[in-house]
Amino acid sequence: MADVSVRVARPDDVDEIARIQRETWQTAYARFIPETVLAEVTPELGRQQWGAAVNSPPSPEHRVLVALEQDTIVGFVAFGPSSDDDAPPHTGTISTMLVEPRWGRRGHGSRLLAASVDHLRADHAQSATAWILDRDRASNAFYTSAGWSPDRTARALDAPGGELREIRLHTSLVDDDG
Repeated sequence: MADVSVRVARPDDVDEIARIQRETWQTAYARFIPETVLAEVTPELGRQQWGAAVNSPPSPEHRVLVALEQDTIVGFVAFGPSSDDDAPPHTGTISTMLVEPRWGRRGHGSRLLAASVDHLRADHAQSATAWILDRDRASNAFYTSAGWSPDRTARALDAPGGELREIRLHTSLVDDDG
């Protein structure tokens, strides 16, 4: 069995996180995201944005975790309190979760999701949301197979080269047993 794990991202992971985002978007999301948007996701911008997320998050509840196969970072997730205007109190959100396509189907996404939910629960979140591209059938299938469901909320993001439409998925983090 492969040596797999999830851990909190460290400053020396930032370049790899930025690379994974860029390459995954170019590979898996090229049919959804306009080329002009993909061109803006430069290594420098990625290092800047992910460096801030890892090194100086907006709150202690904002975190970035990485998935590893042996010593190789194969994916990551960023999450924290929801900033949606209509979010009830104690709602967390997964803002980004990506596993490099070549490392897919090995359980890394499930481990990242489970670790995120564990952290959100520890931070007293009672529900969680995630925004995904409305045409991203793979992410939709992944989340719904884990018990998440669309909440009928959508948004349109203005992007160079076209509009990006997203749908919001949600799940309860409250134990049914207690």
